[in-house]
Amino acid sequence: MIAKDEQPRARLLLSLLTLAASVPALADWRETLNMPVGVTEVSREIHALHMTIFWICVAIGVVVFSVMIYSLIAHRKSRGHQAAHFHESTAVEIAWTVVPALILIAMAVPATKAMIKLYDTSDADLDVLVTGYQWKWQYEYLGHGVSFMSELATPESQIYGAEEKSEHYLQEVNNPLVIPVGAKVRFLLTAKDVIHAWWVPAFGVKKDAIPGFVNETWARVEVPGTYRGECAELCGRGHAFMPIVVKAVPQAEFDQWLAAKKREAEELKALTAKTFTMEELMARGEEVYNRSCAACHQVNGEGIPGIFPPMKGSTIATGPLSGHLDIVVNGKPGTAMQAFGQQLSEVDLAAVITYERNAFGNDTGDVVQPLDVYNFKQGQ
Repeated sequence: MIAKDEQPRARLLLSLLTLAASVPALADWRETLNMPVGVTEVSREIHALHMTIFWICVAIGVVVFSVMIYSLIAHRKSRGHQAAHFHESTAVEIAWTVVPALILIAMAVPATKAMIKLYDTSDADLDVLVTGYQWKWQYEYLGHGVSFMSELATPESQIYGAEEKSEHYLQEVNNPLVIPVGAKVRFLLTAKDVIHAWWVPAFGVKKDAIPGFVNETWARVEVPGTYRGECAELCGRGHAFMPIVVKAVPQAEFDQWLAAKKREAEELKALTAKTFTMEELMARGEEVYNRSCAACHQVNGEGIPGIFPPMKGSTIATGPLSGHLDIVVNGKPGTAMQAFGQQLSEVDLAAVITYERNAFGNDTGDVVQPLDVYNFKQGQ
């Protein structure tokens, strides 16, 4: 039992303990709801600017509402106050014009500095062309001969609830963008179909990718790690399945990764002249199909009735080979069927066409070699 004379002290101690316990929760609340600080100089400046404007707005709100509340309480009718009749106060009109103008100027100075830095893409150490497709990203390291597609890696079993969702559900890709820590990386952004937006919050970067137009932005990441983002534009039914994953690594590790990617590109190019067996093409084609085609045509090849046509028994997959090559390489204007000629290598194109013509019960017996695809492209 606590004595009566000690109860106020005990209540004070309990209140202090409760307040101390709530501090981590308050910090977590602020981190959850507030704009992230980020890992680049620009992102920190954006955050500082955001907080400056926020506190200016808080101060204006406190002053305005304090005057309003004081006026309502101190000059209420029940205390015998009468409404004043006045108009055309020159001093008040000057004050409410000059003071907001000064506030706007005070906010404009740091905002302008941040915007100038944000748009300064000069003297970049590395240029990356980012191309948006429905619903994936293509990254090309300009001047290095390295290009690859980055697509959603979350398995369909998680998407449709057959398995428990992973930690990074819908935010994992098969090929992340890799950049060196400390280097100024310039991103050149465009799109091949509809408008997309490349957004990585930790970088302070969000830029539209528009067909037929190239936008520029940049980032210098200072902390190694994996950073995630997403397309920030409503780009179609698969919008939620278009994540961005960027790995920032030390320069030496990046150089090793880039060298490995160059060797991989050279090896893939050399495979164009190779003659593959039906079994090799079917195995690789199934992998490519499940990664690039199954979202629309479904894993079983039956499509989505009324939306996406089936591959099973279709006139494309069982008809003339030239027509199948044409639609896969060049797409079909006015539909969701993309042109995969620039997205996939000749090897992958040959494999997926062979797979589509011999899977799902189609069984045409056709075997398409990478050289067939190459010759088709050259003959267009």
